[in-house]
Amino acid sequence: MNSLGKAVVTAALGCLMGLMCGCASSNLVDKWHDPSFKAPPLGKMLVIAVRKNATKRRIWEDAFAGELVKHGVVATSSYSLFPDAPPDTNQVIATVQANGFDGILVVLRLPTEMDTKYVHGYTTYTTTERDLHYSPSSGSYWQRYYTYYREIEHPGYVDSQSVDIRAIDVTSIGNGGRMIWSAKSRTPDPGSVPDAQRGIAGLVIDDLAQQSIINSKK
Repeated sequence: MNSLGKAVVTAALGCLMGLMCGCASSNLVDKWHDPSFKAPPLGKMLVIAVRKNATKRRIWEDAFAGELVKHGVVATSSYSLFPDAPPDTNQVIATVQANGFDGILVVLRLPTEMDTKYVHGYTTYTTTERDLHYSPSSGSYWQRYYTYYREIEHPGYVDSQSVDIRAIDVTSIGNGGRMIWSAKSRTPDPGSVPDAQRGIAGLVIDDLAQQSIINSKK
């Protein structure tokens, strides 16, 4: 590979690494589901986000309710029934019985964690054209300019970022009410991830469909 090719490839790799470091997205960890759950897919669910901030509570609940609706689930955000604060246990029980919900999805914020990792350094190349002060006696006109490549070293560094943690639990009302699915979401540097709620909701609802806890057809 010639010098220009090396420069292009190395620069591209550097840009890719930058994108990977700066565009982290959410993922699910500690996933669990009850393998004994054989009931029909849940079809009517109550969505509860345990947040004191009313606006953020509504954003989280609507994100999950919106994804559930795509799978044919009749989903109700709890703020539509309890606008002042998330319902307590007794209120949830009464609401489930009164409205015929067969499932409950709860989103709970956990303490923020710090994620520290080492980002390896990389090399990029920059090009510079130099004027040879052409004169008729110096040879070909095309030798008037020449290009050289200068290496730029980008050293490695230790990167620390906050990680937003959420616990998401799904309970089936049948058989006295029991948890049938649970996971945690991790979102590095949540302030830089647009629509984090929708991203997490999409991951959760897709997994629920894969486990046949809700209808898999959109």
